[in-house]
Amino acid sequence: MSDFELPVTRYALSGELNIAYQKIGEGPIDLIIVPGMVSHVEFMHEGPGYTASLRRLSHFARVVTFDKRGQGLSDRMGDAPSLEQRMDDVRAIMDEIGSPRAALMGISEGSAMSILFAATYPDRVSHLILYAGFASSPAQKIANYAALVSERATLGGPGR
Repeated sequence: MSDFELPVTRYALSGELNIAYQKIGEGPIDLIIVPGMVSHVEFMHEGPGYTASLRRLSHFARVVTFDKRGQGLSDRMGDAPSLEQRMDDVRAIMDEIGSPRAALMGISEGSAMSILFAATYPDRVSHLILYAGFASSPAQKIANYAALVSERATLGGPGR
């Protein structure tokens, strides 16, 4: 893949935060990949097969990847963002690239955000692809689940 240059990282303004994104390809449809729990638009290219997958998708679509607010190259914020704030980052990116309508591919945690976006802006979503999404976690059945989540959120969890 030495003949391929990695996409340029750009930024869309969402409220007061800059959201990092990359786009690849110029296909007839836009495909926004909504990431799961962790995102970093530049580091993800280090993973085996990631860039090759984007290149394949770019044969028929303009593919957009982005870092969720507070992750990767996107701006940090003080508190954990709401689902509505994170969803609005997708709208900001679509506005920035001039995309009136796109297919959304929500991966894992990104599935909920994609569903909310499609319900809020149905005219801006042509297709909804959900991969490994979930409505609840089996971990929620643990008796002290809320206490464990709270402790890890405050202390940084194992490996801090």
